[in-house]
Amino acid sequence: MHDPGDTREQLSPTAAKDVGDSFEEFYAATFQPLMLQLYAYTADIDHARDAVQEAFSRAWPRWNKLVHYDQPAAWIRTVAMNVARNRWRRLRAARAHARFRHDDMTEGPSPDRVALARALATLPEKQRRVIVLFHIADLSITEIADQEGAAAGTVKSWLHRGRAALAAALSDSGTEETDV
Repeated sequence: MHDPGDTREQLSPTAAKDVGDSFEEFYAATFQPLMLQLYAYTADIDHARDAVQEAFSRAWPRWNKLVHYDQPAAWIRTVAMNVARNRWRRLRAARAHARFRHDDMTEGPSPDRVALARALATLPEKQRRVIVLFHIADLSITEIADQEGAAAGTVKSWLHRGRAALAAALSDSGTEETDV
């Protein structure tokens, strides 16, 4: 009889074939052993679980092909170990970057920027997007029209209406703060 707490649990070469062609059955039969193997590899149960889940999510769209492999669980294990290894690489790179980073404190956004962000959030999406693309991304009316799949006149209209609504929202927020 199998002890579910045994971390030496292995998948036999035929274990995956014994569950049939169902991804759900394969998952149920192989998740725990694979997760325990990754736990032994990573020494972090949450990271092991995430890596195995990621591997299974990558296997799902390929299942019709993987089910015919001699050992589909080996494919899952390889992907999960690669996921774990990539996480370590990202963490190592982040630590290396942190050593060179200055610990300068940056100030938060100014009250004007906060008011602008709030006012922009009140605009309809197309008007907000056109204002951002024109004023922040420095795109021309023609470039915005091409990107949005709209006529240049339509973009000009969105921009005009957005500016008017933005001006009204900003003047309303300015009077609220002075009345306080």
